[in-house]
Amino acid sequence: MKTVYETTGTCSKAIEVDVDDATGIINSVQFYGGCPGNTTGIAQLVRGMKAEDVIGRFEGITCGMKPTSCPDQLACALKSMVRQ
Repeated sequence: MKTVYETTGTCSKAIEVDVDDATGIINSVQFYGGCPGNTTGIAQLVRGMKAEDVIGRFEGITCGMKPTSCPDQLACALKSMVRQ
């Protein structure tokens, strides 16, 4: 399943995520906006991982004084996809 998740509270504006419905494995992630090096790195790291594992690692991460972050927003996107 491929979806575009509109982020809130981060420099990135949206995240495009593709997760295999049968296995829960992340095929691809693309951030729109945000810090290019960090978001590209995150996308490369999570490719091939199970969505549930990424949620467990990234959920609750903050960025500076913000209550969320790009990794946290990715966890939110994945939760909306795998826990419907």
